Amino acid sequence: MIRTKRQGLIIWFQHMKNVKQLKRYGHLIAVSRGSRYAVIYVDQEEVEDKAAKLERLPFVSKVDYSYKPFINQEFDNAKVDKAKEYDYKMGI
Repeated sequence: MIRTKRQGLIIWFQHMKNVKQLKRYGHLIAVSRGSRYAVIYVDQEEVEDKAAKLERLPFVSKVDYSYKPFINQEFDNAKVDKAKEYDYKMGI
């Protein structure tokens, strides 16, 4: 199975009734009723095209990109808490 690289788009909209239309542009993950935004995931190769198409929709206020794929998630020199290490070795 080949994994494709995905990236999230945060879409700010004006009315909840148009959320169904967002499903055809990507995989809808979450919708906030109070703040009126939705998060969809699309392939990284198609991010700019999908964002441009979404911005042209009349009910969309703004489209933001998720920067999660570009953040380094490997942490160096993570110090182990000595108190927790001792608790695990007790063998309760």
